[in-house]
Amino acid sequence: MAAIMSNSEVTYLFDPLCGWCYGATPMLDRLSATGVRIELLPTGLFSGAGARSMDEGFAAHAWSNDQRIERLTGQVFTPAYRHNVLDISGTLLDSHAATLGISAAGLEDPSRRLAALKAIQRARYVDGSDVVTTSGVAEVLAAAGMADAAEMLKAPTETLLTAHRELVGRGRALFQRLHADGVPSLAVIRNDAPRLIGSNALFGSFDNLVAHIAAA
Repeated sequence: MAAIMSNSEVTYLFDPLCGWCYGATPMLDRLSATGVRIELLPTGLFSGAGARSMDEGFAAHAWSNDQRIERLTGQVFTPAYRHNVLDISGTLLDSHAATLGISAAGLEDPSRRLAALKAIQRARYVDGSDVVTTSGVAEVLAAAGMADAAEMLKAPTETLLTAHRELVGRGRALFQRLHADGVPSLAVIRNDAPRLIGSNALFGSFDNLVAHIAAA
């Protein structure tokens, strides 16, 4: 099984402001540790037309889901996140800056996308920090040792913007091709034929997830 996994490659569809994606991060770490190559593709779920303002009803809904995710995965959603993010009415739930930051981090080395995603998730859900503005995300990336990505984010070049559009476009196209019903979603692509692995597999046992990937 270890040999099979070390030769496997999966594609992970996500949005950096998705609480369930934060909950799935430990599984990504475990997959990566077994030698599985993981390509991260953002879908832009909460950017553009998907962005929305935070209000009391949405905040309550989000916190309820977050508590469920914490019980299921052990990923922590702190009081700082609740007070500084959810309880600030009128703030935007907009993942554009965070997604662009992840694109910047992976521009030369795609393997850095996961490190950037984890830094942004920790900043939001643990530290209660701003990750919806360019300046906030740049600060997070710089603190995570990705000062080059932070500088690119503050003054994006056409090269970065083009690569970002292509990355999100690929994510959205695959999402639609798979008929996925949300993020996070995981796919195994062999011979240009993607196979969707149900998101439930990311929140069950690791052995079950490995079996799904091996069988795909």
